[in-house]
Amino acid sequence: MIRALLVDDDPALARLLVDYLSAHDVAITHVLDGPQGLAALARETYDVVLLDVMLPGIDGFEVCRRIRAAHDVPVVMLTARGDDTDRIVGLEIGADDYLPKPFNPRELVARIHAVLRRHTDHLAPGAPALEGKISFGPYRLDLTTRTLLRGDTVVPLTTGEFGLLKVLATHPRQPLAREKLMLLARGRDHDVFDRAIDVQVSRLRKLIESDAATPRYIQTVWGFGYVFVPDESPSEVPVTGDRV
Repeated sequence: MIRALLVDDDPALARLLVDYLSAHDVAITHVLDGPQGLAALARETYDVVLLDVMLPGIDGFEVCRRIRAAHDVPVVMLTARGDDTDRIVGLEIGADDYLPKPFNPRELVARIHAVLRRHTDHLAPGAPALEGKISFGPYRLDLTTRTLLRGDTVVPLTTGEFGLLKVLATHPRQPLAREKLMLLARGRDHDVFDRAIDVQVSRLRKLIESDAATPRYIQTVWGFGYVFVPDESPSEVPVTGDRV
C-alpha cells in the first residue's frame, strides 16, 4: 500500500478520497490543517503528501516550504486556485505536481504513481542500473544516491530538480528542447505546460550558478530550450542568451 498524507480542510472530499484511493492501494491519513500535517510528518513516514493550498491559518504554500526544508517526500498540491500564477508558485516552492479542483480521483491516482516513479527512479525490468558520478565545476552529481555535492556539502534538491539536472548532465553540450526536457525528466505523464520547465531551470540556476543571471552551466538556447555546458571551454552550441 502507498501511504499518503492528505492535508485538506474539506471533510467531504477527504471521505471521497479515502474510499476511492483505498480501492487503488493508497492508504490515506487525513488531517485538517497545516500544523497537523507537519506534526504527522514528524511522527510517521509517508510516501506522498496531498496538500491543499486554501488551508485555515498556515496556507498550503507555506506548509510546502516547511515540508521541503525538513522532508524528502513528494508533494502534490490540490487546490481550487488553478491559474498559471499559482501553479508557478507551487513549482517554485518545491511541489512535485499541481492538480486543480475539481479533479477526477482517477487522475489523482495516476499523478500519485507518476511522482512516486520519479521520486524513486524506478527502472523497467531488465534495464541497467544507473551508476556513476558526474562532476562539473565544484559539484559532483551522484546518480546512485540522487545527491548533489559541492565539496562535502549536500545541495538539497527536490525530486523535480534532481530529475531535470540528471537529464541535463547526462546530455552535455546537447541542446534540448523544452518538450524533450520535460519528457525525459518527468515521463509521458507531464502536463503540456511550457513555463513549468522554465521555472525549474530558474530554481536550478539559483542553486548551482555563481550568478543566475549569467549562467555558466545551464545556458539558454533562445527559441528552443536549454543546453548543459559542464566544462570550462566556451560553448560551441548556438546559445544567444542567458536568462529564462
